[in-house]
Amino acid sequence: MKRRNTPTKQAVIDLFNSCSTALNQEQIETQLQGKMDRATIYRILNNFCDDGVMHKVVGDDGVNYFAMCKSCCKHTQHHHDHFHFRCTSCNQLICLKEEININLPEGFSMQDCNCVITGTCSNCQK
Repeated sequence: MKRRNTPTKQAVIDLFNSCSTALNQEQIETQLQGKMDRATIYRILNNFCDDGVMHKVVGDDGVNYFAMCKSCCKHTQHHHDHFHFRCTSCNQLICLKEEININLPEGFSMQDCNCVITGTCSNCQK
């Protein structure tokens, strides 16, 4: 279902287009500085995930992070078979370009893959 674009949805899209990392809801709320309430942000993020606009990554810290999808995603199928890296110093989470290739046993099918590598980013190592 094609959803109508609204100023609040556009504000979230603009925020993600202006940054190169995944963001959690708290970071989004801080960046949007009171332009919308927590429930609205939550609803927008989940609708974007359902529509194939964004994907959700559960970090090793249990926090949900959101990142923009590539153009190959659809609301019925996300293509996010890639690793993510979360800096344990600054909590920045980024999508890595390397794809995950796992040979599952015959008859098995993958529904979701959530791989988060933790460590320290180059900025925090300085």
